[in-house]
Amino acid sequence: MLIGILQFDIHIHDSRSLKDKRRVILALKDRLHREHQAAVAEIAHQDTLNLARLGLAIVGSDGKHVGQTLDRLVEKIRTTVAGEAELGEVTRKVAHIESMRNVSESKDDADTATLADEMAARARELLGD
Repeated sequence: MLIGILQFDIHIHDSRSLKDKRRVILALKDRLHREHQAAVAEIAHQDTLNLARLGLAIVGSDGKHVGQTLDRLVEKIRTTVAGEAELGEVTRKVAHIESMRNVSESKDDADTATLADEMAARARELLGD
């Protein structure tokens, strides 16, 4: 499984309130999700009127296709915000995940061990040991 990730800044012109900013960001997020099934979230600068940092992720099995889709997304972002904002710094990464089983098992095992330790400590505390 391949995960394509973009992190990018949007510099918003003439934003006088967070409501103005959110209007621009929401329109962009909705369009990217609707047209490319991309997950998009504002990840930084939430309280800055004229700047937003967004993170975007897509999933695929073909590296070439994921890369081409990221290229199209960058161009779509640039054209979508034209006039109201401009695209700033863009960071791009494609991550290869071998198996989610290994990732989730190790996390679950650690969580289970932590929970078991906490339960044992609480039981000892209650029993006065």
